[in-house]
This record gives sequence, C-alpha cells and structure tokens, in this order.
Amino acid sequence: MHEMSIALAVVDQVEGAARPAGATAVHSVRLRVGELAGVVPGALAFSFELACAGTVLEGAELVTEPVAARARCEPCADTWPVGMPPQLSCPGCGGATAELLSGRELQIVSVCWNDAPVHAPTHEER
Repeated sequence: MHEMSIALAVVDQVEGAARPAGATAVHSVRLRVGELAGVVPGALAFSFELACAGTVLEGAELVTEPVAARARCEPCADTWPVGMPPQLSCPGCGGATAELLSGRELQIVSVCWNDAPVHAPTHEER
C-alpha cells in the first residue's frame, strides 16, 4: 500500500514547514490528486490519520481535490478526458501521439494551521 508512504511524505513536508513557522496545530491539508496518480482516496485518508499520530498534524483533516485526466492530440489538437482505463489514442483522428495534460498530479495545495501566540514583552522585559 503506497498510500502510507505518500501520507508519511505529506506529514513530513507539512511538519517541515509548520514547526519552524511556530505552528501549534495543523487543522487541514489540501491535496490535489490526479485520476492517474494511482492513489486510492480512502486508503490515503486512513494512512494519513495514522501518519499524523504524535505529530503537530494529529487530528488534521485531509481534503483531496480530484483532478480529471485530460490528453491532447499533437496532430489534430483535439483534447479529451482520458478516463479509466485510460484512453490515450485520439478519439478524433485515432492518432497515438497524445500528450497527457493533467491527471498525474499529487501535490500539497494548502495547509491551515494555528500559529503560536505572539508574546508581547511586558514592561519589565523592555
């Protein structure tokens, strides 16, 4: 199940940004996941919950944005939804020189966290 390695990598990336920024808790992580990325959303959500245990992300929500796979035919410039199983030959001209435009994405889009409260110096500390 490679979803666990993906979840661990996401947690590592987010922690690497959150802790130095003074985050005390991460509330949500938004991922863009392409249709052809080979990721099972339910397995990723389960793995993410496990990977977050004991980290600043514990209890964080994982929000996934699916990205449809689309391809473009070089010779005729037609574009189409690739679907599953992938249709990589052009439905317009039958050409086999398709360029994949989207569908393989796996990226962190945004993270929402609480920052540590800013300590205002007291009169004695000034």
